[in-house]
Amino acid sequence: MSIFRKPVRIFVLFAIAAAMQSCGVYTFTGASIPPEAKTVSVSLFPNKAEIVQPTLSQTFTDALRDKFASQTNLAMIPKGGDLHFEGEITGYTTEPVAITGQQQAALIRLKITVNVRFTNKYSEKDNFETNFSRYEDYSSSLNLNAVEADLIAKITEALVEDIFNKAVVNW
Repeated sequence: MSIFRKPVRIFVLFAIAAAMQSCGVYTFTGASIPPEAKTVSVSLFPNKAEIVQPTLSQTFTDALRDKFASQTNLAMIPKGGDLHFEGEITGYTTEPVAITGQQQAALIRLKITVNVRFTNKYSEKDNFETNFSRYEDYSSSLNLNAVEADLIAKITEALVEDIFNKAVVNW
C-alpha cells in the first residue's frame, strides 16, 4: 500500500499547484493578484475632512503601503503601479453614543471615512471607487487626546484590511 501513497501525494501537490496558477498569483493571505502584475503604488491620501488630524494622512498611507509590502510579493513604486491606490480622507468625526439616563453620553465614537480609487491595470472589472468607514468607541470620561493615537491605529488597521480585501481578495 505504501508504494501507492507517494504517487498519490505527488499528484495532489501538482493538482494544487495547477489550480493556484489558473487563478493568478495566490498568496497564503488570500490575495489573488493577476500573474502579470508586478508593482503596486499608493499615493498619499490627503486629509480633506472638516477636522484635520495632522498625522492621519501619513499614518493611513503608510499603513496601506505596509499591508501590500508585507502581504504580497509586489514591488512598491511611487506612482503608476500595476495596482494603484489613490484617494482622500473625507471624514474624521466624533459623536456621542450610548446616552445614559442623565442625558449624558457614556461613550464617544471616533469615525474615519476614506474615499479610495483603485485601478488594476490588468483587470478593469476590479477597478473601484468606494468610501470606507470604520469607528471605535471610547469612554466619555477620557479625553480624546489621551486615546486618539490608539483609536487611529485600530481604525486604520480595520480600514486597510477592508481596502485590501476589496482590491485583491476575490473570494
